Amino acid sequence: MFKKLVLSVAILSGSVIAQEVPITGNVESKCIVQTDTLGVYGNPTPSTLTTESTAGGVTPIIRFDVIQASFYKARITTPNGFSESPVLNDVVNWSGAVTVGEVSDANMSAYSTSKVEYDNTTEIELTVAGSTWFNVDSIAEYGYDTALPAGTYRAIVSAECIAL
Repeated sequence: MFKKLVLSVAILSGSVIAQEVPITGNVESKCIVQTDTLGVYGNPTPSTLTTESTAGGVTPIIRFDVIQASFYKARITTPNGFSESPVLNDVVNWSGAVTVGEVSDANMSAYSTSKVEYDNTTEIELTVAGSTWFNVDSIAEYGYDTALPAGTYRAIVSAECIAL
């Protein structure tokens, strides 16, 4: 009888007992970015640093592995400044290019013509599953007929895989 009375009072008083239950999930990207070859600047003239192999440089190579096609885009940004250098008293003029090196699927050859370039950034929609190797060239020209100061120079290439 007492249980019925308590239940009747709870219903009449409008009290509600509620519980929130969280749901958690983890998402792992189906696109992986790997550095295959580290870049090295060659110094063919006193005012130039370049990754071109004919000038003693090494072109950095970045691999994008896409497990699920048409869900990601590659965004690769060539350097427009040094992350480390001696003190520079003149302007550095930067240029760079991103090209498709090797591909695991012949249909990826379309990436060379479908890329979007702006400023020092290249974006490519990754429409085919598999691996693509991108070559990233970088050239830094110092001043006008001015020698670069001796020291260590480092610049950063940014490579991102972005969900569409």
